[in-house]
Amino acid sequence: MPVFSFLVFIVITSFTPGPNNFMAMVFAKQYGLAKTIPFCIGVGIGFFMIIGLSSFFNMVMLNILPVIELPLTIFGVGYMLYLAYKILTSKEQQDSDKEEEKRNLFFVGAIVQFINPKGILFGITVVATYILPYYSSYISYLLFSLFLALVGVISTFSWALCGSVFQKVLQQYRQLFNIIMALLLVYSAFSIVVH
Repeated sequence: MPVFSFLVFIVITSFTPGPNNFMAMVFAKQYGLAKTIPFCIGVGIGFFMIIGLSSFFNMVMLNILPVIELPLTIFGVGYMLYLAYKILTSKEQQDSDKEEEKRNLFFVGAIVQFINPKGILFGITVVATYILPYYSSYISYLLFSLFLALVGVISTFSWALCGSVFQKVLQQYRQLFNIIMALLLVYSAFSIVVH
């Protein structure tokens, strides 16, 4: 497995702006950091389920139809290039001030992963591109699922913790940040094709 490429993809996909990170930032502003922690843990649980399901279903597909590995790799590379394009061309977004009182933020964090296209495509991409071609045991799938869930918790928590700092930095250096993130994603996609 190209470990550096894997880690670059994980960090960029997890820590760049997206639904989970924006929601964590907004919830931390509305309810405070302590009340946002259940949301962050819910995101991790949701990622764990997405990665576990992706591992299982991709493994079944690869065992039944070994021919599907190349299309899944192409899909993963294509998705990374699409993400790089979207990051490079993204515009500044406004925070929505919806009232979310009395909601169970843990449940929201876990459930939102199943309707979050970025999270679902992330799960499919990381499993098909980095995990299944190199690992075949259920223990390795479980460990990767736990690792990626932990990364999900850390990324959303960091956005909740430093939301206001990230907003200022992104406003000031938004274009440079987007260019660097897009180039790193293109590198990750390229390294998959070369290996």
